[in-house]
Amino acid sequence: MTTEGTAPATAPGPLTQDRRERILQAVDAAFDEQIRFTQELVRHPSVRTREAGAQDLMYEAMQSRGLEMDRWELDPEELATHHGAGVVEVSYEGVDTVVGTYSPDVERGRSLILNGHIDVVPEGPEEQWDRSPWDAAIKDGWLYGRGAGDMKAGLAANLFALDALRAAGLKPAGRIHVESVPEEECTGNGTLSALMRGYTADAVLIPEPEEDMLVRANVGVIWFRLRVAGNPTHPREMKSGFNAIDALYSVVARLRELEERWNAQKAEHRYFEDLDHPINLNLGKINGGDWGSSVPAWCEADLRIALYPGVSADEAWAEITALLAGITQDAAGNAIQAAATRTGFYAEGYVIEEGSEAEEALRRAHRAAFDGKELQSFTTPGYLDGRIFVQYAGIPALTYGPVSERIHGYDERVELESVRRITKSIALFIAEWCGVEDA
Repeated sequence: MTTEGTAPATAPGPLTQDRRERILQAVDAAFDEQIRFTQELVRHPSVRTREAGAQDLMYEAMQSRGLEMDRWELDPEELATHHGAGVVEVSYEGVDTVVGTYSPDVERGRSLILNGHIDVVPEGPEEQWDRSPWDAAIKDGWLYGRGAGDMKAGLAANLFALDALRAAGLKPAGRIHVESVPEEECTGNGTLSALMRGYTADAVLIPEPEEDMLVRANVGVIWFRLRVAGNPTHPREMKSGFNAIDALYSVVARLRELEERWNAQKAEHRYFEDLDHPINLNLGKINGGDWGSSVPAWCEADLRIALYPGVSADEAWAEITALLAGITQDAAGNAIQAAATRTGFYAEGYVIEEGSEAEEALRRAHRAAFDGKELQSFTTPGYLDGRIFVQYAGIPALTYGPVSERIHGYDERVELESVRRITKSIALFIAEWCGVEDA
């Protein structure tokens, strides 16, 4: 499928104040329904490889709106041919990307992709939550639950922003693809698969939880598994052995030195100069040893490290592997064998340069939806799928979404009034970017 952007032959009519007011009122009128739909999405636990139920819900919602539907299972072999793909360590059976396409009778406006990810990170021990992470409870103006902020509220906002145009008696004059993708939290392969399938447009909007702001720049990310070998013995002869778990911490300490060296370079990277600690190495998972009464023979850990825009993943990986190759012993003189393999993200960071037409259109929409407040931008040390559109298709990708708290943590929540305002802003952005005509 090829859906390349094309310049409109005749521009649609202007977004008048009357049309703006109708759109804003339409968002308000349907907001209770939007909240209910978002709650239903949260109640579908769409952790990695188990996204199918939530994708069924998104598919049905798009189809019921008359969108032309496309759904396909991710293909690891096909993805592996692309330099920007993440390494796949799970089965992709039943792991689908869903796209619904709106096409005007005559395409007179600019095209747009509304992208969002359906996958959520694991919830952790449920007893540490105040309530079930899947209850989708509302309290004091906040919607709680795993994925409520990151980013099911944004996925729902994309759909209901489109609804608002229809309810206001308007129809977009440009082609729109609504994408619900898996794998954003681990590889980026869901969005990449849609691009490889041919889905492109003149601009992209991704309503990630970004505190009512636009992301100006963000880091790339590499996932890797570190393995360290030890020398097993009986605990009564512990000193004659070599504990691989202890050794792994020694190796991680050397990687921390690399992390700090990269952080010391932040002044060389535009938009990152004022961040306290833009490059973070996360020791996210550890496993080692075979027996409680044996000195561990092995230890593995899964780690995540960030890299600046302009630094290629190949460069960063070469520096990581060279450091590990140079580690031959620990502080006590024990020989160390440390090796790393990639396990997921192999992604490079990006910058959205100021002044694009898409950003200016969003700036006007934000001002109208937020009672005259100006759109702010910021730099995030986290991963975003926007890099796929920017780096591999040259499409401006605007990552912009609602206020949230504790994403990836206990009691994740999203502020509902922020969701309302963001939905209004998205609806106005669609109307201005794609153009609208009376239905």
